[in-house]
Amino acid sequence: MASNVNPTVRRRRLGQELRRLREQKNMTAEQVADRLLVSQSKISRLENGRRSISQRDVRDLCGVYEVDDERIVGSLMQMAKESRQQGWWNAFGDVPYSVYIGLETAAASLRIYQSLVVPGLLQTRAYAEAVIAGSSPEVTAADVEKRVNVRMRRQDRIRETEQPLRLWAVFDEAALRRVVGNEQIMREQLDHLVEASELPHVTVQVLPFETGAHPGVTGQYAILEFPEESDSSVIYLEGVTSDLYLEKSDDVHNYSMMYEHLRAQALNAEQTRKFIVDAAKKYAR
Repeated sequence: MASNVNPTVRRRRLGQELRRLREQKNMTAEQVADRLLVSQSKISRLENGRRSISQRDVRDLCGVYEVDDERIVGSLMQMAKESRQQGWWNAFGDVPYSVYIGLETAAASLRIYQSLVVPGLLQTRAYAEAVIAGSSPEVTAADVEKRVNVRMRRQDRIRETEQPLRLWAVFDEAALRRVVGNEQIMREQLDHLVEASELPHVTVQVLPFETGAHPGVTGQYAILEFPEESDSSVIYLEGVTSDLYLEKSDDVHNYSMMYEHLRAQALNAEQTRKFIVDAAKKYAR
């Protein structure tokens, strides 16, 4: 696969274009489904980019939408072809949350709130292994190693020299106090957090217990933003058996405002570094 082709992004852009063509014809997804003798859910999944789309699907949809310009049809067909290629994560086999990985790989910035553990992009290998093994006790050792390797590979985005991912991470003090693995692992993890927080494109903030109730008590989430204006921001909510992706402007606005409140209530970057250094002393024995 060409290094600059991200199949997840291609699916999103293709889905957005197909939705635009449908709306131009003033057709509902149900009407299109009836014309093609498929389910309405298939049309919806194609348009939201959560399902791979074949060139045949594109051809059939262009027929329904009466797209006569062969250049447009050819461009959409090429996008469909690229959307079925493999991302780097496919080399690791069946990986949970692969859609999210594709979005994260293409994102320009990521704002994330975590309540119980250190965010994955800032985890050490030992800490990640302990988190994954502890949170998924029925997963085999081989699968734990695979997931750890994927998590470490994801961290390449914040180590890039030319266009690194701009990361803003807010997390609860509980992530510093909960002993994951053992005290040595925790000490190494907190030292790593301090080092990462000094990168110019990484901001780390802690919400101390004394903050009390705050907008993050409802659960963790992430806000992904992309370099292309045509790619709408995405709110990612992680679930146990399935994930939720929100792209409506109202949802993005509401979660973004919540995040602004979180940032305002958290310790600033310098206070956070001192707070983490002090917390690490507990594990210095």
